[in-house]
Amino acid sequence: MDQSPTTILETRGLCKRFGGVHVARDVDFSIRQGEIHCLIGPNGAGKSSLFRLILGGYTPNSGSIHFLGEDVTRLMPHDRVRRGMSVKFQVPGIFKDLSVKQNLVISFQHHRHGQDLDATIARVLDFTGLAEVAEQIAGTLSHGRQQWLEIGMAVGAEPALLLLDEPTAGMSPEETHQTGEMLKTLNAQGVTILAVEHDMTFVQQIADRVTVLNFGQLFAQGTVAEIISHPGVAEIYLGVSDD
Repeated sequence: MDQSPTTILETRGLCKRFGGVHVARDVDFSIRQGEIHCLIGPNGAGKSSLFRLILGGYTPNSGSIHFLGEDVTRLMPHDRVRRGMSVKFQVPGIFKDLSVKQNLVISFQHHRHGQDLDATIARVLDFTGLAEVAEQIAGTLSHGRQQWLEIGMAVGAEPALLLLDEPTAGMSPEETHQTGEMLKTLNAQGVTILAVEHDMTFVQQIADRVTVLNFGQLFAQGTVAEIISHPGVAEIYLGVSDD
């Protein structure tokens, strides 16, 4: 694949194995600047492994990862964050004994100071709908609000690329929809988003493009409509059988 000006992230021939098990096998994958891209597939397809390779949690056996035109294959996770990646994992990584506002202070204090820090916190509280509970202990929030707090913690640094690992896990349908609208607002503000997700209703709400993995390999890629109508995807992912 050629690196184009509109490509923010690209993997080339990416391979990762643990013993004899390949969790990523010759994966050529790209995300366009400004899109919301969803990564789906059955359990064990390699979604989380690709996610960790992109973030630097795993080192590939071969292949490369390019972010904003730079080879970041061997960079540590914190160096990728400095270059504009941010992440929210499935399980909220908040400080449950601290207030909502204190969580945001800790997240932003290394790159925001003084009035800039205060303004960033106010903006994130407003964006996530958490201003009214800013002084509340984070661990007492509902599950959905804890997820929104961590999304806020991830976007305060204004990342170029936001990576989300099942951001709606455990949410009610209403919270899921609200999260989708939140992500579309972020995207409209210029944040490119990659989300690992199982909820196809949510994928249909937010995705510009969808990539399907199966057994560590790229199986299909296209618009939501193309993926839903793909007979092979229906078989491996949506549970369609010949019965």
